[in-house]
Amino acid sequence: MGFNYIREVSTPQEILAAMPLSPDLAVIKKKRDQEIMAVFTRASKKFLLIIGPCSAHDEDAVCDYIGRLARVQAEVQDKIIIIPRIYTNKPRTNGMGYKGMVHQPDPQKEPNIVEGIQAIRRMHIRALRESNLPAADEMLYPGNYPYLEDVLSYVAVGARSVENQAHRLTCSGLEVPVGMKNPTSGELEVTLNSIQASQASHVFNYNGWEVKTTGNPLTHAVLRGAVDHSKLAVPNYHFEDLNLFARAYQKRELLNPTIIVDTNHANSNKKFAEQPRIAKEVLHSRRHSTLLKDMVRGLMIESFIEEGSQPPTGTVYGKSITDPCLGWKDSEKLIRDLAGML
Repeated sequence: MGFNYIREVSTPQEILAAMPLSPDLAVIKKKRDQEIMAVFTRASKKFLLIIGPCSAHDEDAVCDYIGRLARVQAEVQDKIIIIPRIYTNKPRTNGMGYKGMVHQPDPQKEPNIVEGIQAIRRMHIRALRESNLPAADEMLYPGNYPYLEDVLSYVAVGARSVENQAHRLTCSGLEVPVGMKNPTSGELEVTLNSIQASQASHVFNYNGWEVKTTGNPLTHAVLRGAVDHSKLAVPNYHFEDLNLFARAYQKRELLNPTIIVDTNHANSNKKFAEQPRIAKEVLHSRRHSTLLKDMVRGLMIESFIEEGSQPPTGTVYGKSITDPCLGWKDSEKLIRDLAGML
């Protein structure tokens, strides 16, 4: 019973000092942050595409994939801003299974948090250096954010975390956009409450300090579908669903009201091949509603080099070991198709 203290974890200050972000990369990230922020503040009409593997378990494959994204980004830069997904920790419904690179830097070996923290920072920096595209990561553990705070341009709070007080308060101090997903129940008021809480100022215990945050005006909604009491997927990306939520969002009078649609998870019932159809339907809906054209400003897509998924023990290069993903060929085509529709 109780805790078995295995090894001491370095502080964020120690890790950032040992693995610093170079000044030239910091400049690249700052410029990209401004471009992304302009989408939320309505200074830019570009569309956001947060795309990448369900979980980042292999540094070489992730950086290879993001290099491919960078080449496509150059083609569609007038219409789309690509934010690569580098998700380094994964929520597990029953607590079991692979929990991400921060837990297991090598999925074939035992967990090692100390090595995991170093591995995720090294991967994020390498990906930024090779692609010039700062990434998104999921905030599963608020205490891990300081290890990556200078490299991330977008943060997602998942369906199982969106009601958590620590997540909401931590996000109120972030200076990058934070996407609050609807909970697995589909209760959209929970999402709006989370956005409202994160846009407010708070005083709390964070990273060993009593802190006061300014509130994050870039906190927004991510619709990912729901699961009903019969365990059936209930999508919320259709025209009627988006309009219903957009009107509820408007009534809250929150800052920069923005919706990102997650094309996988319960919206696709985890049928990864449905993502292109869903993405195109969302863009089609924007054409038929001025409200949706203003509020729906991006998509989340799960994509990797090889389509589908494999077990955590699998060794196929560039294939997800968690949720199944769209393959590169279809992903590349989808990005170009979306740019053509915008």
